[in-house]
Amino acid sequence: MLFTSYEFLGFLLAVFVIYYLLPGKAQWPFLLLASYVFYFIADPRYLIFIALTSVTTFYGAKIISDKKESFAGWFADHKKEMEKEERKAAKAKEHKGEKKIFLAILLLNLGILAVTKYTNFTIANINSLISAFGNAEGLSFVNLVIPMGISFYTFQSMGYLIDVYNGKFPAQKNLFKFALFVSFFPQLVQGPISRYADLSQTLFEEHRANFKTISFGLERILWGFFKKLVIADRILVPVKAIIADPGSYNGFYAFAGAMFYALELYCDFTGGIDITIGVAETMGIKVTENFIRPYFSKNIKEYWNRWHITMGTWFTDYIFYPISASQFMMKVSKKSRALLGNNIGKRVPVYLSSFIVWFTTGIWHGASWNFIVWGLGNFVVIMISQELDPFYRWFHSKVNVAGTTGWKAFQIIRTVLIMSSLRMFDCYRDVPLTFKMFASIFADFRLSQLNLQAFIDMGITAQDYLVVFVGLIILFAVSMIQRSGSVREKIYGLAALPQFVIYYSLFMITIIFGAYGIGFEASQFIYNQF
Repeated sequence: MLFTSYEFLGFLLAVFVIYYLLPGKAQWPFLLLASYVFYFIADPRYLIFIALTSVTTFYGAKIISDKKESFAGWFADHKKEMEKEERKAAKAKEHKGEKKIFLAILLLNLGILAVTKYTNFTIANINSLISAFGNAEGLSFVNLVIPMGISFYTFQSMGYLIDVYNGKFPAQKNLFKFALFVSFFPQLVQGPISRYADLSQTLFEEHRANFKTISFGLERILWGFFKKLVIADRILVPVKAIIADPGSYNGFYAFAGAMFYALELYCDFTGGIDITIGVAETMGIKVTENFIRPYFSKNIKEYWNRWHITMGTWFTDYIFYPISASQFMMKVSKKSRALLGNNIGKRVPVYLSSFIVWFTTGIWHGASWNFIVWGLGNFVVIMISQELDPFYRWFHSKVNVAGTTGWKAFQIIRTVLIMSSLRMFDCYRDVPLTFKMFASIFADFRLSQLNLQAFIDMGITAQDYLVVFVGLIILFAVSMIQRSGSVREKIYGLAALPQFVIYYSLFMITIIFGAYGIGFEASQFIYNQF
């Protein structure tokens, strides 16, 4: 069910009306029912997977939490009777029991994700090896169901399990409340990857209809539709044309395609997140922000602190920190310092942990080598940037440009260009072809290629490009205003007439200039595939 479809709007209207007609205590159970209906409409088979993840994670976390609580009470009563070594042994035994349950649930659910999403990718690579050794016969591919949003809800569930295992909070006692946390329908499609400690604060509460909350939610939904329909789906047409014919569209066009895709991806992904957050907000539920003006970032590290924030913090908290602080990595650190010296050796554990994170980030995005290379490309750029930090400090000590408007603009443009270049792996979905097209930007870049007719031949008119340009100006203006606070709060402080004019204008622009109808198709949100 597309967010931009009439079916979804009808579904959302029905959910919204019933939600506020129900007694407060019945609101969250109704949301669980609505979420499972939403998932059932997508494909009834998906329910088996999300229910299995919900049930196993709930009971696994509950057993761990109950064991912690029981042991804490027993230990408090008996610790005075035990020697230090006995206390230590008792804690170790208890931790070992919890760890077995934790690993069983973790491996089960990550195994489901791995099997459904990566089996055919593994088979394809095995077949390539078999072919390389001269054997024409390979393994047959399997037809597996890949549930919608499995990467998102699996990571969200495993984050909860890890937090309970680490004692950050006790496990949820109600299976159905936990099932709602896993399946809350607005974020099933493309995230964000919510933390239980955040989402649970408002998800299970009773909510009365509040004009400001509902209007803010509707405004956020409208803004998401504007970005998706007016900009993303329109600029997607020339992006597809450029990608589909790399032989004709190289050099300058490859560069233009990368820039178009950067805009399309941003408007598509953030537009979908705006709709997610807006839908939740209309019902009084707060969902974590996932983007903070990422294209204003001055370096790649800052970019990843602003782009897909919940994914980045998940990988940092649940993969990078545990690996970098593990006993194995401590041994690696000790040996690398002994072999390579303290200055180089101390970097090895950090770089190795970062490598694992970015490899995992890449393959999380898709079962394909282009995503893996994209992830490792981010790793290489970030590591090079860190290694060049002494040079940057030297440069700024000699050239006093830090903090100037021109230098900030240069940093922002540099970051956009680097990230857009890396995203070419996402565009072409073929590693050798991506390198070839990237090289063509420098080898075959000719401004003589630039003519309006060539861009019109890509499938949209000059008027469409003008709409995209105007939309880009609106995006930029809103982003600049956001730097000093919420745009919605600023508009809310205006008189009724200016408020009406602003939102009615945005509504009419979306209705009139939305990319749908003949020549366009309501494309699925990019991150639905994950």
